[in-house]
Amino acid sequence: MERERSSPETLRVLYEDNHLIAVWKRAGDIVQGDKTGDTPLPEVVKAYLKMKYDKPGAVFLGVVHRLDRPTTGIVVFARTSKALSRMNALFAGSDISKTYWAVTSGAPPQAEGKLEHWLFRNTKQNKSYAYEADGPGRKHARLTYRHLKALERYHLLEIRLETGRHHQIRAQLAAIGCIIKGDLKYGAARSNPDGSIHLHARELEFTHPVRKEPVRILAPLPDDPVWDACKG
Repeated sequence: MERERSSPETLRVLYEDNHLIAVWKRAGDIVQGDKTGDTPLPEVVKAYLKMKYDKPGAVFLGVVHRLDRPTTGIVVFARTSKALSRMNALFAGSDISKTYWAVTSGAPPQAEGKLEHWLFRNTKQNKSYAYEADGPGRKHARLTYRHLKALERYHLLEIRLETGRHHQIRAQLAAIGCIIKGDLKYGAARSNPDGSIHLHARELEFTHPVRKEPVRILAPLPDDPVWDACKG
């Protein structure tokens, strides 16, 4: 089954003002152009803004962060250069709360805890490997997790990222036997029919880069039977 991709007409906007726009990323969307030649999500958002505000010229849109293609959830973009530089600083530091939900085939060793690994990124494989100790080319990775719910065959975990490494959640959870549903790259037994994985960028909390007000953005869960079982 081909993954659905966002278009200017179907784009789900979660938050929008003069400085920022946050959208709901589908599993088929790419945040950065790749060899597939598919239209990246920033171009879709630009087309949406151009259409909505009838802008005659080019639309400015700054990419603040990225999500892996098979992942769903919140992606925030900056609509001004001032917001872009300030949001980049937020994401580079620890002044932003990033919460993910993951459906995994295994349960973690404890109901809640902290994971620390050193990740090595293999660019040829586009995969990260988690190690217990530092070494050449490895980057420190930290997250906290909480077991939210036991499903019929899976487990729902809530993850808060403390660092932002390549495939961090996928690699660290796989290292403790909590393989994300559908994630063949990190050990899942089978793929999801639409090529997605059950990893969802659920919530972002931060101080607005211009207005200095608290912002909380929540992304609805995808519509499928397993995610439906996570609700409530």
